[in-house]
Amino acid sequence: MSKVFCQSCAMPLEKPEDFGTNADGSRNAEYCHYCFQNGKFTNPDITMEEMLKIGLKGIDENPDMSRPMKFMIKKMYPMQLRKMKRWNKQGSQK
Repeated sequence: MSKVFCQSCAMPLEKPEDFGTNADGSRNAEYCHYCFQNGKFTNPDITMEEMLKIGLKGIDENPDMSRPMKFMIKKMYPMQLRKMKRWNKQGSQK
C-alpha cells in the first residue's frame, strides 16, 4: 500500500481526519486539513519557501520522530516538497 501525502505540505495522510475538506464538507483526497478547508487553501498566498520553513519547523517539533529520523527527513523535505502538485509547475493550483 502506497502512502498518500498532502500535495501542498507533503504531510502523510494516514487517518480520515488528516484530510482537508471540499466545499461540500466531503474529504479532499489530495490535501491535508492544515492546508485545505471548505474547498480552499487555508493560506492561498503562501510561497513554497514559506511552506518549507513551516514544514521544517513541524519536523523539528514532532515528538514521535527520533533525532536521526528528523535529520534524514529534513534533508529530503525540500526535494519532496518541490514534487507536490501545488508547487510543481505542471500541476500547480495557484
